[in-house]
Amino acid sequence: MSKTVEEQVRAVVAERLGVDPTELTDEVSLVDDLAADSLDVLEVAMSLEKALRVRFEDATLDAVRTFGELVDAAIELVARRDAVGRARLAAPTMIRASVHPARPATVPPAEKVVPLTAYEIEEIVEDALRAGPGAVLELRVPPDAPLDHLAPAVLRLSRRRIDVRILRHEAPRRVESPAA
Repeated sequence: MSKTVEEQVRAVVAERLGVDPTELTDEVSLVDDLAADSLDVLEVAMSLEKALRVRFEDATLDAVRTFGELVDAAIELVARRDAVGRARLAAPTMIRASVHPARPATVPPAEKVVPLTAYEIEEIVEDALRAGPGAVLELRVPPDAPLDHLAPAVLRLSRRRIDVRILRHEAPRRVESPAA
């Protein structure tokens, strides 16, 4: 059974500040009651960031005075993290794939912007294979795009002497063709 956010915050604060978890009520002041200095609060925040997979902004930490406020801030950050995760599931990650053949005169370069799906990865691999040995496949992906499912495709292409370059940058946008 997984712990609630409050239970995780309680465990981290108790461990980092060396206090009994039962002492941690909503009204307990981190500084006045638990004698935490700014470095202690920073260490607590860093431990919570790791445990909860969130990022505390300086302004958020500056505003936190009590254990209850720290719990509320952590709950808010986890909710935002989860909302971003749901949004990513709803909107596919877009990538730009460019295939540059070894002999440009025989096959023109191909470029497309597609969602990062298993089907599209396979289509991109086929485009690169058609370009032949010595070709370069350049994939431009957003900084936070998961790349682990690209490994088999990269390995397959490298065995065929096709160079794969993965560049992280802001998400490409699909360009609509002008109406003729």
